[in-house]
Amino acid sequence: MTNFIIGTCGHIDHGKTALIKALNGFEGDSTKEEQERGITIDLSFSNIKKDDKNIAFIDVPGHEKLVKNMIAGAFSFDCVLIVVSAVEGIKPQTIEHLDILNLLGVKNAVLVISKKDLVSEDELKTKLRDIQLFISAYDFDVKFCMGVSIYDEKSIEDLKEKLFCLDASSRVEENFFRCYVDRAFSIKGAGTVVTGTVLGQALHNNDKVFICDMKKESKVKNIQVHDIDVDVANISNRVAINLANIDAKSIKRGFLLSKKGYIRGFHSVDISFKTLSKKYLHHNRNYSIYIGSKKIDAKILLFNSESSLTQGFATIKSNEDIFSIYNEKIIIRDSGVSVAGGVILNPVSEPMKKTQKLDLLKALEAKDIQKAYSILLKAHKKGLGLISSAQRFSLSHQEALNYAKKLESCFVDEKELIIYPSTTQEIIYQNIKDIYTKNQYALLSNSSIKLRLKWASEAFIEVVLKELLEEEFLVKDGNLYQNANIKEDFKSSLEGVVLKRLEEEGFAPTAPYNIYDELDLDRKMGDTILKSLTSKKQIIRLQHNLFIHASSLSKLVFDMKEIIKKEGYIDIANFKKAHPLSRKYIITYLEYLDNFSQIKKEGNKRVFEVI
Repeated sequence: MTNFIIGTCGHIDHGKTALIKALNGFEGDSTKEEQERGITIDLSFSNIKKDDKNIAFIDVPGHEKLVKNMIAGAFSFDCVLIVVSAVEGIKPQTIEHLDILNLLGVKNAVLVISKKDLVSEDELKTKLRDIQLFISAYDFDVKFCMGVSIYDEKSIEDLKEKLFCLDASSRVEENFFRCYVDRAFSIKGAGTVVTGTVLGQALHNNDKVFICDMKKESKVKNIQVHDIDVDVANISNRVAINLANIDAKSIKRGFLLSKKGYIRGFHSVDISFKTLSKKYLHHNRNYSIYIGSKKIDAKILLFNSESSLTQGFATIKSNEDIFSIYNEKIIIRDSGVSVAGGVILNPVSEPMKKTQKLDLLKALEAKDIQKAYSILLKAHKKGLGLISSAQRFSLSHQEALNYAKKLESCFVDEKELIIYPSTTQEIIYQNIKDIYTKNQYALLSNSSIKLRLKWASEAFIEVVLKELLEEEFLVKDGNLYQNANIKEDFKSSLEGVVLKRLEEEGFAPTAPYNIYDELDLDRKMGDTILKSLTSKKQIIRLQHNLFIHASSLSKLVFDMKEIIKKEGYIDIANFKKAHPLSRKYIITYLEYLDNFSQIKKEGNKRVFEVI
């Protein structure tokens, strides 16, 4: 089925809600306040169907004080139904709506002159011509224009047929599902329901969705599209989603539903912007930012040195996370007045030099993704994750890889989805060489080196290890690498190093993994060495992470028995007084003492067994 969304725009009392009711019988002004005041206060949603076409309507309020509600609906329009009264013509709120829709990039438009029954045919033709001329100044693709009256059934039917003939679907499939919440409520017996417009990709029943603003995952219990249960909600479907284990009161308008791992929130994002006529954006001033159905209070920082501009690049800084994607449209308002529109260019905040950031924004504005990758690589010497490309550039993993492979002077790890500038190879090379230079008995595998260079992928480390093998700086034994200059029995030498280390540490030996790291030993090899020393009874294992030199333990047992002889017992207090060790060691050694037949435990004390 073909789905698209048509949203209304126009001045208050120009007949938007009445026109929707004439088309499908839906009473948009459903609340008591709306009916009493005779105006649309919030968004209302309805639809019409014919054959395999479904047209969803979003009716927005026309009152100037309710523009924020209009914006919340306008971001999801595929086409705008511009409604202008034949009596009044273009009015201020019509103009602001048109400005906002232009800034949001809505292209498809239908012009309807309402209340045609209140003017003559000649007046209608003149009004239609004048309004068409006015709208031509905007960047709309006007599909058709016509006059209607809700009291002229034929004009309504003609309009309906023309709408069904439209090809107005404008949504592009992205790499992941998104949906901005415009309503959240609770239904008895069902639980929490949120409504919104499906963006990016389809949503299926039983899918897991991630509520970005709450950092919480939930399961989709049921989906409805225009009050009908469905298994799948497609792009541009107006949808109601029944969520499991979520309190409706905790979800606010503007919260973003997505899939876990695809989108991160940042307190700052970078944009390009263009102001409305005779308006300016001012540097370091607070504004209201509208992204999807969300309103954010934030500061605008201009990249240019001027204190105010009509277009350019800027950073939006907020005290709350901004969840956005590349090329997403925003509206900027100041004290209830629309000032500018913007495009999210850099939705991922990261430390960069200002000159680098400016070059990046220019490339992103020109949609030169190849150049953008090159610029980012210069700032990411320790690797740039391609997984972020879904949010950063609206690219799939494969598309991101295709771009990466075309880059010059870089290493692409296709498995880990990371790209590195070629200069990073020298950083890895020097790090590995330093390990084996400082410690000639270092014995590490690729994975052990990665534990020390967490940012480096194993594939890139492998490239460097091969280089060091070719230079005959290292030699390989199985999956372990050792210094090529050491000719003696490596295992025997390492056993001696570990044994000496434990002997020197006495009663407070270091935990095995710490020893391995400090001696640059592969963990598997380290375990083998400890097992060998234990089997030779040169060291004693008391716990899984406590190995002590045999002579140290013998001396300690002697000291513990001397304490019992002198004081009649040994416990934590008098043991600690004689040997100021940590509680971890003391308890372990006291428990080891229980292995001796002449020792008896009485409560927390150890005494000699009386024979």
